[in-house]
Amino acid sequence: MADWIEAGQKAPAFTLKDDSGSKVKLADLKGNPVVVYFYPRDDTPGCTKEACAFRDRYDEMKKLGIQLLGVSCDTAESHTKFREKYTLPFPLLVDADHAMSEKYGAWREKNMYGKKSMGIQRSTYLIDAQGKVVHVWKRVKVDGHDQQVIDAVKAL
Repeated sequence: MADWIEAGQKAPAFTLKDDSGSKVKLADLKGNPVVVYFYPRDDTPGCTKEACAFRDRYDEMKKLGIQLLGVSCDTAESHTKFREKYTLPFPLLVDADHAMSEKYGAWREKNMYGKKSMGIQRSTYLIDAQGKVVHVWKRVKVDGHDQQVIDAVKAL
């Protein structure tokens, strides 16, 4: 289990496929802020609420130049259903082997009702236009998180 990536560190490089099969490479996104949010599972209550909050603020985020990426270990098919069901306008990346989640420190031991397991801890990373992590939200609480992200980007 890797440590969390912290603000001030270079964002770990990644190349993952999104729900449409296109490759998304962090290096190709330089020049604009990138928001990468890790979430446990498609179409579950908290993850749906978070994705829909980002969806509802997406136009505002685009005006700020933000490239928004959701990441979970779900399959491309699952991501596609989730995006279509909730008309999510941003890509969902497939981290099937959780390698990216591990690099960022989002792959953690979780304790649900006394049962321990490994999985994605809901977390968000703001990466500046030069590829440096400038803000990290660990153990995200969904309510108001979209506003926290927008405020942090405005402060860049």
